[in-house]
Amino acid sequence: MNRNRTGEAVSPHRTDTAPASGAGDTGLSHEEAARRLTRYGPNEVAAERSVPPYARVVAQLRDPLIMVLLAAIALTLAIGDHADSVVIALVIVANTTVGVVQEIRADQAVAALSALSAPSARVRRDGAETEVPSSAVVPGDVLLLGEGDIVPADARLTHASSLLIDESMLTGESVPVDKDVPPRGQDSPGQPEPDAAGPQQDTAALRAGTIVVRGRGVALATATGKASALGRIAELLDTRPQTTPLQHRLAALGRVLALVTLALCLLVFALGLVRGTALGTMAVTAISLAVAAVPESLPAVVTLALALGARRMAVRHALVRRLPAVETLGSVSVLATDKTGTLTEGRMVVERVWTPQGEADLTGSGYEPLGEVRVGGQPAGGRELAAVRELLTAAALCNDAELRPPSEEPSLDAESGWAALGDPMEAALLTAAVKAGCEDRRTLQRRYPRTDEEPFDSLRKRMTTLHRAPDRAVLVCLKGAPEAVLDHAVLDEPEALVEVARRSAAQLAAQGFRVLAVASGLRAGTPGRARDAETGLRLLGLAALSDPPKEAAARTLADCRAAGITAVLITGDHPATAEAIADRVGLLDSGTAHGRVVTGRELAAGEVPDPTEVRIFARTDPKQKLDIVEAWRAHGHVTAMTGDGVNDGPALRHADIGVAMGRRGTEVARQAADLVLTDDELSTVVAAVEEGRRVYDNIRRFLLYALAGGTAEILVMLLGPLLGLSLPLRAGQILWINLLTHGLTGVAMGAEPVSPGAMRRPPRPPGQHVLGDGLWQRMLFLAAVVTAGSLMAGLAARTMDLPWQSVLFLSLLAAQLGVVLGLRDRLLTRENLYLPAAVAVSAGLAAAALYVPFLRAVLHTVALDWTGIALAVAAGGLGCVAARVGGRGRRRWSST
Repeated sequence: MNRNRTGEAVSPHRTDTAPASGAGDTGLSHEEAARRLTRYGPNEVAAERSVPPYARVVAQLRDPLIMVLLAAIALTLAIGDHADSVVIALVIVANTTVGVVQEIRADQAVAALSALSAPSARVRRDGAETEVPSSAVVPGDVLLLGEGDIVPADARLTHASSLLIDESMLTGESVPVDKDVPPRGQDSPGQPEPDAAGPQQDTAALRAGTIVVRGRGVALATATGKASALGRIAELLDTRPQTTPLQHRLAALGRVLALVTLALCLLVFALGLVRGTALGTMAVTAISLAVAAVPESLPAVVTLALALGARRMAVRHALVRRLPAVETLGSVSVLATDKTGTLTEGRMVVERVWTPQGEADLTGSGYEPLGEVRVGGQPAGGRELAAVRELLTAAALCNDAELRPPSEEPSLDAESGWAALGDPMEAALLTAAVKAGCEDRRTLQRRYPRTDEEPFDSLRKRMTTLHRAPDRAVLVCLKGAPEAVLDHAVLDEPEALVEVARRSAAQLAAQGFRVLAVASGLRAGTPGRARDAETGLRLLGLAALSDPPKEAAARTLADCRAAGITAVLITGDHPATAEAIADRVGLLDSGTAHGRVVTGRELAAGEVPDPTEVRIFARTDPKQKLDIVEAWRAHGHVTAMTGDGVNDGPALRHADIGVAMGRRGTEVARQAADLVLTDDELSTVVAAVEEGRRVYDNIRRFLLYALAGGTAEILVMLLGPLLGLSLPLRAGQILWINLLTHGLTGVAMGAEPVSPGAMRRPPRPPGQHVLGDGLWQRMLFLAAVVTAGSLMAGLAARTMDLPWQSVLFLSLLAAQLGVVLGLRDRLLTRENLYLPAAVAVSAGLAAAALYVPFLRAVLHTVALDWTGIALAVAAGGLGCVAARVGGRGRRRWSST
C-alpha cells in the first residue's frame, strides 16, 4: 500500500486526462493497462534535473569578480610575478570548491531528509485486487483506497464509506474533507480543477497526493502524471534560478573595479613616462597597482562568510541548499507565511468547551494528553467539571480515532511523541477527554460496548453511536455540526437553551474555531438502529477545536516587525480561521489598515488592485500564491516564502528565498526551497535572517577595509613623487602589502560576530549599492587617513636620514592592519579570535620582509631601527583610531 506521506514520484514523462472507458467493476485487464501505460506514460511528475559538477563549477567561474581575478592572473603572469599568480589562482580554486561542495552537500542532505520509499497502490485488474507501483497506475484504473493510503492519481469516487481525505498538502485546508458519491444525476463529469478557493465543491473528486484519513473508497483514475493536480502544480516550478541581491551588487562592483583597474593602469603608466621613468619600470608598477586595486580575496571572504553562515544556520536547524541564499536572507523585507504547521501546530486541539453550566478552557498542546480544565483561569471543579466530563465522555464514545503513545509511533509527532490515527478532530476529542479526567478509551469501550453506528457524512453532518450501558439500557451518543444537532428534531430541550447554544456556536465559529455539538440520551429496551435514535436527546454542549498557534509564533512575528520585515499570511484555509490565527499571533499592528481578509475568489475576480496592500489571504490556490509573491517583488521587495505543501511549491521557487519545512514538508516543497527548516519552526527563519545580515555586514566591512587600503596605496604612488618621494614603493612591495592585508586578515573578517543592532534595523533597500549608505564616503575618509599617516612617516624618515622607502612600506602596511582592528564592532571581543591572530601573523610577515635576508633581497627593503619601527607603529595607531571614530557612523548605519 502507498504509505508514503508525500505520495510523489518523479519522471519527465507527461500524461493526459483519459476517459475511464474500458473499466467496469472488474477493472482494466492487464493488457489494456499495459497499452495505456505506453500511451500515457508512467504516473510520475517530472523531477528537478540534477546539476552536474562541471556545470556548478562553470556557474561559479562566471561570477564577475572571479572574471576580474582571472584577468589579474593574466596581468601578473605578464610581469613574471608567478608567486602572486599562484596566490590569486588558489583564491579562485578555494572559492569555487567551497561553493560547489556546499551546494552538493545541501542537495544530499535534502535527499536524506526525504528518505522516501517507492510508493505503491492497490488496483483492481481482471477482477482481482493487486498491488502495483504508483508509477504503473493509468487512467481508467479502479483504485482501492483505505485508511492511511496516498491517493495515487486524480480520480472520481464510485463507492465510499465514511471517507475522509486530508487535502492540506494541496489546498492548505487544516481540516480533512469528507468525500462521498453524489446522488445519481448530480455527478459532474470531467476532471475537476484543483481550485483551493472552493475545495469542497465536488465531493466525488479525489486528487493525487492527498491522504485517506478515515474510511474506505473505490475510485476510477481520471488523470495521472503531469495531468494530475500534483503534476499541474509541479509544472509551475519549471523556472530558472533567480539571481540574489548579493550577486546583483557584486556584479555591479566587479564592473566598476574592472573599469577602475584599466584607468589606473593608464594613469600611472602615463604619469611615470612624463616624469621620465623607464618604460619597463612603469609598466611593472602600473600593473602591480592594478592588481592591488582589485580586492582579490573578496570572493574568498564572501564564500567563507556564506559557508560559515550556512554552518551556523545548520546548527540552528536551517539547512541552506544554495549558498548565496545565506546573504539574501539578510535582505528579506517581506515574509509570506502559510498557516498550517508554520504559524500553527498542525494538530487539532479542543481549546474551549461550552455546556449549559458555563464555559471552560482546556490547556495543553498537540495530542499529548497533558493539561487541565480551567474556568475563569482556575482549575474547574464541581458542576462545571462534571458537565465537561459528561460531554467529553460522549464525544470519546462517538469516536473512531485512536491516540498512539510515543512507544508505539515515536516519529509522527516530533514534539511530544503522541500521534493520531484517524480523524484529527476526533483524536483531539480523545485527548481532551483524558485531560478532563474521563475514563480512558478502552475502559469506556468495555463499559459501554458499541452496538450500532451511523457514520458521519457530508449530507447529515453528524455521527451517532449506540452503546449497551451497564444497567442494560441503550446509551445514545451523537456529535456533529451545530446546525445538524441544535434542532428540535434531534433535541428535547427548551427553545431558550437551544437558542443560547446557537449563539454560542456562532460566536465560537466567528473566532475561527471548528465547533461540534454533542448530545446524548438513554433508551430502554433492546438496541435498534442508530439512525432511529436521533431524536429526543439531551444537549451536553459544544466543543470548540482549532489548530492553535505555536507558542513561539507571536514572538517570532514581533521580532520580524522589530527587524522591519512585513509578515503576510497566505493560506488555503477558511477566511475566519485565517483571521483568527492572524489575530492570535499578532500578525497585524493595532490600528493597521491592512486587516481585511482577501479570498482567492476576490483575487481571481480582479477585486484587489494591489495585493501588497493586503496582509491576510485565504482560500488561495497555488497560482495565486505565486502571483502574490510576484506582486511584492514587482514593488522592489525581497520576499521569503514559507510552506510545506505541494501547493506551496511554485511560490517557494519564485520567491527570493523559499523556505520549506523539513519534518512535515512534502518533497515538492523541499526541492523548490532555498532553505529547509529541520525543526519546522518559523523562529528559525528569523535566526537565519540574522545570520544573513551578519554575512552582509561582514562583506561590507571587508570592502571598506580592502578598498580603503587599495585606494591609499594608489594615492601614495600618485602623491609621493609630488612630495619628493620619487618612487614611493616598488612593485614587489605593493604586492607584498596586498598579500598580507587582503589575505589572512581579509578572510578572517568574514567570521566577525553579528552586530548588536542587526535585528533592530529595517532591511536595506534592494536597489542599494553594496558601497551605498555612506560606505564609500567612509572608505575615502579612511584612505585619506592611511595615506596621510604613511606619507608623513615616510617624509619624517627622510628628514631623519632613515631608509624612507622601507619606513613607508612598513607604515602603509601597519596603518591598514590598524584599520582592520578598528573596524570591529567590539574591539576586545573573544569571538572570532582568528582576526587578531591573522593580524599578528601579518605583522610577523611584515617584519620578515625587513629582517629575513631572502625576502629583504627580493623586496628591496632595509632593516629598520627602533625609530623607523616607531613611525610605523604610530601610523598603525592612527589607522585604528580613524576606524573607531568612523565607527560611530557605522553604528548609525547599522541601526537605521
